[in-house]
Amino acid sequence: MRILLVEDDEMIGAAIVQALKDAAYAADWVRDAESATGALLGHEHDVVLLDLNLPKRDGIDVLRSLRAGGNRTPVIILTARDSVQDRIVGLDAGADDYLVKPFEISELLARLRAVTRRLGDHGDTRMTGGRLTLDAATHMALYENNACRLTSREFALLSALLMKPGTVLSRSDLERKLYAWQEQVESNAVEVLIHGIRKKLGASVIRNVRGVGWLVDKENNHAL
Repeated sequence: MRILLVEDDEMIGAAIVQALKDAAYAADWVRDAESATGALLGHEHDVVLLDLNLPKRDGIDVLRSLRAGGNRTPVIILTARDSVQDRIVGLDAGADDYLVKPFEISELLARLRAVTRRLGDHGDTRMTGGRLTLDAATHMALYENNACRLTSREFALLSALLMKPGTVLSRSDLERKLYAWQEQVESNAVEVLIHGIRKKLGASVIRNVRGVGWLVDKENNHAL
């Protein structure tokens, strides 16, 4: 999952970015409202983490502009503004969640998992497609009789495929989900991750559609 963090505090921003990376999210970080607006034009991000006290332009204004333009990307506000009225203003402006600083990283990650469940229509931390089940809280994967814990990148790749099981994602689609702007991506990085996942769970866990991309089956069918 690709996250856009909008945060002008260097210490807070660096800590959040590192925590997101450790939890298998691709994290892009901008520090002001203009950069956030530009980044969101590409519709590349799955969730926005938005501070409100930004230089020159308030985060609520960014959020209102985003929603007025028809962009429905989920937004979690991260702010020191802790009054009930501030929460009401943020939620009424279009935020999906509101988290007051200081907060525990574990709570932020739990709220991100909740957003993921809503995006993928999942009832709990588990994502399922065909015979594959992935637990976002533990990074455990179960396929047929094989169970294992995945690396962060492997988990991120399977999560991207399980957001819409049965839908083919190309190499570029997966790279956008897995890697932040500043990261160097090897030309065969996606294939290497898929090879590792298949080695752990079985060759049929991810199906290749030649010349197009990869998918996990939506129904409990054998891969072709």
